[in-house]
Amino acid sequence: MADGDTNDDFTWTPPGAEPAPQQPVPPSLQVVSQYTKDLSFENPGAGGPLTRPQISISADISVRRAAQIGHFEVTLKLRVTATDDTRTLFLLELAYCGVFLLQNIGEAEVQPVLLVECPRILFPFARRIVADVVRDGGLPPFMMEPIDFAALYRRRLADGSLNNAIV
Repeated sequence: MADGDTNDDFTWTPPGAEPAPQQPVPPSLQVVSQYTKDLSFENPGAGGPLTRPQISISADISVRRAAQIGHFEVTLKLRVTATDDTRTLFLLELAYCGVFLLQNIGEAEVQPVLLVECPRILFPFARRIVADVVRDGGLPPFMMEPIDFAALYRRRLADGSLNNAIV
C-alpha cells in the first residue's frame, strides 16, 4: 500500500459474526444551480413625483422534473405592481429558478419539500433581484416581506390546485 492510501470503506467482520447493519442514508436536499429564467421591468412612472404607492405582490411556484433522476426545477414567479391614485409606477415580473437534487426523501414529503422548502431557499435571491431592479429603475429599493410558502402550500392543497403541481 502506498503512503496516504486508505480504504475507509473496508470493514472487517470476524468469521462467524453477523455483518454490521448498513446505516440508513439520511434525506438530503441539494441546490444544484440557481438562475434568473425571465425578468421584465416596466417603469412608466419614471421621472414623475414620488408618492406612497400601493404595492401588489403575487407569488406562484411551479415544479418540473429535470432529465436527471432526482432533479427538479423549481420556479418562483413573482409579480410586483406599484400604483398610486392615477398611474402605474412600476411593474416587475420575475421567474427565478433553482435546480434541486432530492435524495432519500419519501414520496409523501417530495411535494412539500419542492413547494415549501425550495422556494424558501430561492426567495432571498429573488428578493435581492427585485430590490436591485427597482432601485436601478430610479425608485427607492423595494424590500419584499418574506412569503409564507407553507401557508401558500396549505391554501393550494385546500383548493385542490396541487393535483398536477409537479410536471
